[in-house]
Amino acid sequence: MADAALTSDQLLRRLEWSVLRRLDGLLQGDYKTILRGGGVDLADLREYQHHDDVRHIDWNVTARLQQPYVRQFVEDRDLTAWFLLDLSGSVDFGSADVTKLAVSAGFVATLARVITRHGNRVGAMLYGTCVHAMLPPGATRLHVLRLLQMMRTPPPKATAPKAGVAAARGADRRSPPTAAPTGTRLAELLETALGVIKRRSLVFVVSDFISEPGWADALGRLARRHEVVAVRLVDPAEMALPDVGLVTVEDAETGEQLFIDAADPAFRARYAAIAEQQEVELIEQIARSGADILELATDEDLLEALLRFVDLRRQRARRRASPRFPAALRRNRAAPAPTTNPAPAPTAATAVTRQAPAKPAKPHQEAT
Repeated sequence: MADAALTSDQLLRRLEWSVLRRLDGLLQGDYKTILRGGGVDLADLREYQHHDDVRHIDWNVTARLQQPYVRQFVEDRDLTAWFLLDLSGSVDFGSADVTKLAVSAGFVATLARVITRHGNRVGAMLYGTCVHAMLPPGATRLHVLRLLQMMRTPPPKATAPKAGVAAARGADRRSPPTAAPTGTRLAELLETALGVIKRRSLVFVVSDFISEPGWADALGRLARRHEVVAVRLVDPAEMALPDVGLVTVEDAETGEQLFIDAADPAFRARYAAIAEQQEVELIEQIARSGADILELATDEDLLEALLRFVDLRRQRARRRASPRFPAALRRNRAAPAPTTNPAPAPTAATAVTRQAPAKPAKPHQEAT
């Protein structure tokens, strides 16, 4: 994984030799790719066939020729990817030799280089205590190195003003007070991205998602406009507290300190239960937003994590290409043949035990 002593160029060179060459052919080839662009071009029209997607029917041609016709498209492979990077204090943490920030840098460097090697572009927005930097999309190796250097630059920290300074600013309302240290507001990063990224893109939200509430709704709005992958950074110590005795822990973002007894089994059990509950709630929030999720752990090999990302993209591609059949035709095909002696109407007793038939789903919601 990434080493703090390496320069951005050395880190990228090492990843190119150890990870990139083994991953490149899997992620994106010259002719068939799992990283698709957002545009399509009309290629041809042909007669409707079994299992065609009904959303591609050209109704004007169908009405004119009295025969269903579907559009065929050629997908645009020009891809723009954005990295929304959480660089808050909680990300710069690791219970072993590797921090979540190092994992984030390795992931961004590898994926950005894979994407830019084929002429596509990557951009980034960086969040510390606020959205403090933005890198417009670019497509060169130098552009990726610049992104890594921006990630290595410590973000500005919000500090509470001194009493004398605060009193002076209270007298002079033209000078706004400096904000006191607060927790991560991931919703601010996502809302900023909604206003900046206009064209449909592939968006990677790289964060540990340790944030104040409100980010789930913003992530859902972002996923409706773009293809979003939530890249979650995790460390084993966040799920299970080690037995280290009496220790003082400090919030990396607010500076709040707490003295705990980590040797108490009951305390560690409560900690693990709360962490597991938060884990379940977090996964449910990301799933409801419509974004894909990829977890990167500090004790995991980067290549294995990226291979999981490849499987994730292939599953999405299969869902996108799944065959569909018109609901009306499906109902007609599934309807039983009429009988000469219809069954009598159900009595009140049988109507209570018999389930109501499910309503047919819309054509684009189910597949045959």
